[in-house]
Amino acid sequence: MSPTLIVSILVIYFSALLIIAYYTSRNSDTDTFFTANKNAPWYLVAFGMIGTSLSGVTFISVPGAVGAINKATGQLNQFAYFQLVLGYIVGYSFIALVLLPIYYKMNLVSIYTYLEERLGKWSYKTGAAFFILSRTIGASFRLYLAAEVLQIGIFNAWGVPFYVTVFITILLIWIYTYKGGIKTIIWTDSFQTIFLISALIISVVLISKELHLSLFEMPGAVAKSPFSQIFFWDPKADNFFVKTFLSGTFIAIVMTGLDQDLMQKNLSCKNIREAQKNMFSFLTILIFVNLLFLALGALLYMYANAKGIAIPKKSDELYPFLALNHFGTFTGIVFLLGITASSYASADSALASLTTSFCIDFLNFKSIDSEEKKTRLKNIVHVGFSALLLLVIIIFKLINDDAVVNTVFKVAGYTYGPLLGLFFFGLFTKRQVKDKFVPWICIASPFVCYLISSYSVELLNGYKFGFEILLLNGALTFLGMASISKNSR
Repeated sequence: MSPTLIVSILVIYFSALLIIAYYTSRNSDTDTFFTANKNAPWYLVAFGMIGTSLSGVTFISVPGAVGAINKATGQLNQFAYFQLVLGYIVGYSFIALVLLPIYYKMNLVSIYTYLEERLGKWSYKTGAAFFILSRTIGASFRLYLAAEVLQIGIFNAWGVPFYVTVFITILLIWIYTYKGGIKTIIWTDSFQTIFLISALIISVVLISKELHLSLFEMPGAVAKSPFSQIFFWDPKADNFFVKTFLSGTFIAIVMTGLDQDLMQKNLSCKNIREAQKNMFSFLTILIFVNLLFLALGALLYMYANAKGIAIPKKSDELYPFLALNHFGTFTGIVFLLGITASSYASADSALASLTTSFCIDFLNFKSIDSEEKKTRLKNIVHVGFSALLLLVIIIFKLINDDAVVNTVFKVAGYTYGPLLGLFFFGLFTKRQVKDKFVPWICIASPFVCYLISSYSVELLNGYKFGFEILLLNGALTFLGMASISKNSR
């Protein structure tokens, strides 16, 4: 595809987003930005959350990882990722049945306000700070993927530096979210999810056709391929079913239920019943879509092998490479829209949630009486986080040497772990903590986890940590909290 064609497609695409933003942000105020005035339709929230949850990481890295070598085991990853997805069933059920009722009962805007009421001011600030750290890194990783695709498809041919591509990427998000916030995002994410799922389905259909497979033959061909094993049973391996399933459970809890980004959408529903319907509908679609992404991964490797195409060294590059160079113009357009939609659907809500958390949790936003002052402050914070994302993406470009999907979950294990420990201590104990020591516990826990993980082979008889580092991190935080606590009277 020529850069001119790609630019034309993106101009049309973002024009549609701007039109949606215009109509959804009319007569908006800061309550609209933060909560959508608590009037969002649950089915729209559920559908839009698919795009937010999957992001460009899933769109590129999950298919690519299917045929990649697991560095720890020396074997193909295959469908091992689906073990993690199965764990989501327990995790999202916990969110719907335990966390959402608490959040709605307390009428929260920022979910970290719960920590202040239950544990104290320093626990509250620590939880919010770890969210900001986690979401900033995660959103940067996801936007990095979108910028990479735009760089390859357009800006390399024009000699435009990568940092300019990133700047344009973030500027576009800021333009269509700065006024309507979460209300606009609920609608734009639903619009973008349509493109994400359409791109996935069309890619599967077209590649199956290239392999001379009907849609009825495709599942059987994937199942017989060397890429389709789901369950792995070596207890020492990082893809062992039990620990991967448990990791999926807790990743769902922390990266959705304890994350302001996705919970902000859930809390925009009219009531708890609609929020729960949203959560279970979202879970059902999410499982199916992830399975389809893994099938796409197997088809990509099958296609490359059948056509004698050299597979890129980085697994993240496989899908973009084939889509933009071997599948024809239509498939290239579909891929471009899919990766753009998935990356922007995740990043736009991240920017809004970071702005929300910082305003509510650190700037005492509720105490400001003037709507004009609130709007001005919100806009300054919004611009500030846009600049921060730009900086982190450029840093990541310089140091990244791993499949992005693995990197995101590794980082999540270290930064979301303290959140898991904080909330679980608050939920499942009645003890009171010495609040001023909580930040030190939460800072120390990830470092201890890193040391244990680095030397686990020597210390634990060959055991290698995978995504379950999150559980260890949360457990250490929980135990640290217990050590500075006492029974409440």
